[in-house]
Amino acid sequence: MKRALLIMAAMTTLAAPAMADEALAKAKNCMACHAVDKKLVGPAYKDVAKKYAGDAKAADMLAAKIMKGGSGVWGAIPMPANPQVSEAEAKKLAGWVLSLK
Repeated sequence: MKRALLIMAAMTTLAAPAMADEALAKAKNCMACHAVDKKLVGPAYKDVAKKYAGDAKAADMLAAKIMKGGSGVWGAIPMPANPQVSEAEAKKLAGWVLSLK
């Protein structure tokens, strides 16, 4: 019985972060300009993950762009700064985006 509970707890822990990060993206209004699998105003998150796959510095760079904004990488439309997103939240969001396949 203990083993079954531990397995269930581990499975819940593994599944929860992906949903929590998507929920955070929705809560912070990221989904107004981005979608997981299609371009809206900004690039699809899966396209971002593909572009930065294997880049060890990508998570920190994306977290900074989430907070401070940026321009020129994905076209002429700049990404505005998001002062409502803390550094911890930005890192969590960047990690989630980079985990998408």
